[in-house]
Amino acid sequence: MTVRISEIYPSIQGEGQFAGTPSMFIRTTGCNLRCWFCDTPFTSWKPEGGDLSVEQILDAVRPRDTEHVVITGGEPMLQLGLVELTKELHSNSRFITIETAGTLVRPVVADLMSISPKMSNSTPTAERSAEWSVKHEENRHCPDVIRSLVSEYRCQFKFVIDQPSDVDEVSRYLDDFPKIDVATVWLMPQAATPHELAEKAGWVEAAAEAVGFRFTSRWHIEKYGNERRR
Repeated sequence: MTVRISEIYPSIQGEGQFAGTPSMFIRTTGCNLRCWFCDTPFTSWKPEGGDLSVEQILDAVRPRDTEHVVITGGEPMLQLGLVELTKELHSNSRFITIETAGTLVRPVVADLMSISPKMSNSTPTAERSAEWSVKHEENRHCPDVIRSLVSEYRCQFKFVIDQPSDVDEVSRYLDDFPKIDVATVWLMPQAATPHELAEKAGWVEAAAEAVGFRFTSRWHIEKYGNERRR
């Protein structure tokens, strides 16, 4: 069984509950959405990478004495081999976080399902791509998938906030999912540079506190900007 991989590298988790935790990142390539602000366009708009066997991936992870493994993308749930990969990582006593947009589900093993639902602020304009403007809007919201993930896994929810009105949209979104604990909901600024992150962090944090959500910065952007990690 293979998984289509863009890169595998050690770093720190930059967002959410385990921000600052040393982790091995397994980044899959390919995505069923096209967020205009995607910070890894080499896995979505112009996907790069190739197929690696599960054993090849494990060989890249094993030498690192790192408990936490983050499987991200792109959209990892597109990968058929993800089921076998997560079972093998679990048998190697790794703590597995899967980062997903919550539009697909597979019977994977995960200690934390880190879900970043895509709000209306993510849809690309028709000028950018007429095809993906329609496809993205049609596919970004999958309530049945969200309910399935919440019922099966420990979850956290991370929402990208670009404008103050986005916070109201998140609140309306959560009204449809009463089983989501607000203590697991994180708001994070839409930002591609440390300067942009700093400009938005203050008001996003205040907005999160005002409605009972949590705030997460994006440590990887603070430290590396939007540079690709290799």
